[in-house]
Amino acid sequence: MPTAPPWWQTAVLYQVYPRSFLDTDGDGIGDLDGVRAKLAYLRWLGVDGVWLSPIYPSPMADFGYDVSDHCAVDPTFGDLAGFDSLLGEAHASGLRVLLDWVPNHTSDRHPWFVESRSSQGSTKRNWYFWRDGSDGGRPNNWRAAFGGRAWTWDDGTRQWYLHLFLPQQPDLNWGEPEVVDAMHGVLRFWLDRGLDGFRADVIHLIAKDPTLPDQPPALAELDLAGVHDNPGVHPLLRGIRAVLDGYPGDRVMVGEVNLGSAAQLAPYYGAGDELHMVFNFSLLWAPWDAAHWSERIAESEAALAPADAWPVWVLSNHDTPRHRTRHGGSEDRARVAATVLLTLRGTPFLYAGEELGLDDAEVPEAARVDPGGRDGCRAPHPLGRPGRPRLARRALVALAAGSVSAQCRRAGRGSALDPPPVPAAVGLPASLGGASRRGVGDPRRTGRRPGLRAAGRARRPPYLGQLRRGGGRLRRRRLGGGGRVLWPGRG
Repeated sequence: MPTAPPWWQTAVLYQVYPRSFLDTDGDGIGDLDGVRAKLAYLRWLGVDGVWLSPIYPSPMADFGYDVSDHCAVDPTFGDLAGFDSLLGEAHASGLRVLLDWVPNHTSDRHPWFVESRSSQGSTKRNWYFWRDGSDGGRPNNWRAAFGGRAWTWDDGTRQWYLHLFLPQQPDLNWGEPEVVDAMHGVLRFWLDRGLDGFRADVIHLIAKDPTLPDQPPALAELDLAGVHDNPGVHPLLRGIRAVLDGYPGDRVMVGEVNLGSAAQLAPYYGAGDELHMVFNFSLLWAPWDAAHWSERIAESEAALAPADAWPVWVLSNHDTPRHRTRHGGSEDRARVAATVLLTLRGTPFLYAGEELGLDDAEVPEAARVDPGGRDGCRAPHPLGRPGRPRLARRALVALAAGSVSAQCRRAGRGSALDPPPVPAAVGLPASLGGASRRGVGDPRRTGRRPGLRAAGRARRPPYLGQLRRGGGRLRRRRLGGGGRVLWPGRG
């Protein structure tokens, strides 16, 4: 008997940026109760799990990626009791929950860094990278991801500290065993609460050559985040994997390894003992050209095959312009891209709003607050009724696609939760994306289901209205009433 694939190989996962999802307390910022209020919508949409961007206490210099307490919830979003309620209700409805984990750095207000900064003799001094200068300047030539050099001078202790992102985000030293133990403890804290797994932020950066050498001249003006690939990361990943493997239920770790090529991603799977999945960003910046997409997909498959590594595909996220914006604002292109995403071998991640074909918001310069200029893709999700703002920055949202309720009305359904008009047994044509060559019909090989079944029974959502074969090519029929919802989900 073949072994059933782990749940995440047959899942569609949905990223929620909580600040911009749904505000329930009127403070203009989304919260955990807003996510909980929309669990029925997510189940109707047909996703199998939710990845929450950071919800930890934070000064919000980098909007949650500067963590000041890894084992709590920022009051902006709620509290631990609210998180437990969300997790319990998600599980009761059949949804898994992943949480963003930020292992490379903390906030400069984290108690660990506050203690480390207290004196050169601090017991936590080695938890971060403190160095004397070189020739009267910074310790090396490394650059930070948001611009400028990756070192900040501390007047109090007369040394420099390393930060590959903002100065408010000092890098942890994973070469210190106490840091490893502490971060494993963070994982256990959330796993003990029943969390299904994590998305690991810039996980490739946690291992660094302790000598911190200069970058080669050819790379000296690049930020380290996109080129850093230290082999010391792999034993650290095996230790992290061992923590997750100590829990039942196929707990999962999907890593952000932003190195550019699939060949560089494959080693991060190890021999099935490091990351379970690694985001493949090769389609994020692909031009709108079928041959180019085909080439990138084929290269990715070829690179991952020797490691028997499971692909992960994305079109958009909280760090990049939405795919509809990148492809000229075209709804047709957005639909085609979504079809590719949901039919490739691998696990697709959807960014909240992709189901509506959202563009980036047009944010006036005076209203921009993100240090990386990502305000447009992080603008509020139009979950409420038209004209009924639920977030303070709602006016900034490009509502060309309309809200969820408006789209459902145009699709001929009175409610977002009405069963969509999808026929049973809509099969995938074997010609779609070379599916026949990759064995899409055999879930034992791919983890993907051979077809899309009737709404209310299918775990994988029907998409793009209805698909059917005809005249030797794939045809698309819109939902009744000319609806624009990219995939209608299940009843």
